[in-house]
Amino acid sequence: MAKMKLLYAEGEVDVLTAQAAVFEKAGHEVERAVGRKGVLESVTKAKYDLVVLGPSLSRDDRHHLVYKIKKANAGTRVLVMHTDGSRHPYVDLCTDTGASLESVVAKIAGLKPAAVGAVAGR
Repeated sequence: MAKMKLLYAEGEVDVLTAQAAVFEKAGHEVERAVGRKGVLESVTKAKYDLVVLGPSLSRDDRHHLVYKIKKANAGTRVLVMHTDGSRHPYVDLCTDTGASLESVVAKIAGLKPAAVGAVAGR
């Protein structure tokens, strides 16, 4: 598995702290963001291979932030957790409610790091 530069976002600090450690243990470089504002600030300051939008973000944030992330850097991939089968057209990966964090790590393991900052063709 290749090391990825991840932005992991949650709406709740305690959830973010506990789960970010799982991504770090898997060998990824993880930056953390709390809430919509934290995500927007992070994606305008740095480039990421993948942004993971966690389940404690509001459903609205998990939907609308995808546009903002892609606008900031079209080459950044987005994984949205707890989508229950509905998939936003700009989302690269998603998980259903109840999917384990280990299954998310496994999905990420199947990705190759993007050329951070590169434009992905759609």
